Amino acid sequence: MKYDAVIIGGGLSGLVAGITLQKAGKSTAIISTGQNALYFFSGTFESLQEDRRIQELFTEAGVRVHYTPGVRLTPMGSFRESALSLEDIDLFPSAKIGRKALIVNFLGYHDFFSSFLAEGLEKQGLQCRVRFLNLPELERLEQSPSEMRSVQIARVVDPIWEKVVQEVRLLLKDEDTVVLPQVFGLQDGAVPDRIRQGIPARVVFAGTLPPSVPGVRTQMLLKKRYQLLGGVYLMGDEVVRAHVHEGVVHSVATRNLDNHYVEASAFILSTGSYFSKGLVANPFQVYEPVFGLDVDYRENRNEWYNPAFAEDQPYMHFGVKTDGQLRALKDGQPLENLYVAGSVLGDTHPELGTAAGLAVRSALAVADRIMEL
Repeated sequence: MKYDAVIIGGGLSGLVAGITLQKAGKSTAIISTGQNALYFFSGTFESLQEDRRIQELFTEAGVRVHYTPGVRLTPMGSFRESALSLEDIDLFPSAKIGRKALIVNFLGYHDFFSSFLAEGLEKQGLQCRVRFLNLPELERLEQSPSEMRSVQIARVVDPIWEKVVQEVRLLLKDEDTVVLPQVFGLQDGAVPDRIRQGIPARVVFAGTLPPSVPGVRTQMLLKKRYQLLGGVYLMGDEVVRAHVHEGVVHSVATRNLDNHYVEASAFILSTGSYFSKGLVANPFQVYEPVFGLDVDYRENRNEWYNPAFAEDQPYMHFGVKTDGQLRALKDGQPLENLYVAGSVLGDTHPELGTAAGLAVRSALAVADRIMEL
């Protein structure tokens, strides 16, 4: 099997790069192990500004976004600056989002921290009241904590969103704001807006523990778009070795394809950070496991972390070293046709932004360089 480009990693950066290359007429394959950072996605591209190209890419995939500089509500009741976001993520001019808030959770759902949310909002001057919905349709899920998760709940409540609206209306008193867990719109991104229209108060959807319903939906839509454009998506597979000669990557072998090598003119490493094992840490070093690339990290392990758990952690800034063209470095030298995109870069290119912004910007940058070849 030979392609113009092989992308290692099927998350946000891998899919954006794949879609961009396929639209340009390049043949590509994505090798994905499975879960990726989109399962943790807040729904906002925090370091992205308004960009017509980016917005068109998402719109063509059915991922509805809006650009509204402001702040978003976090699961802990605090607020973070955001601008470009999924359509069902509320952005506000300031942290003053109302006077009184009704926080509604589902009985037995423990991945939405209603009390923490209330405490955080009360610090912003809101009066909060927490209530629970007890829906018979969720009783089967309530029997097992492993089943009572965001995606499973979404599959149950999306078809009965009108009933959810009715139940919330019965709970509502004089509150001007209703906060619901972000467990709506898995298959149909319009469901959150329908709920907003049905409740006579401002409706805000707050994040839950992973998996993120907006993130999973975004993953499904981008993957569908990529495949419709002719891209090959190898799901549940991983690269186990690579054939590199004189600074050029010629092919990679995957676990599922045994001895069949996948060849390409160019390769993109978008394997993510620690969660997806794009970076691996042991007591002695932080390393990149596929190609053994150079990694920018602190040699003194005591400097990897901040004892204050809630503060910025140094290890989150570690990443694969690249040259100015985002080509990976190995032993200080660039591999001619191996490019790096996404969170595996860490903070090595701060000009590309952070989080989802880094994923999208770096993916477009490496796709543009490959299209120039």
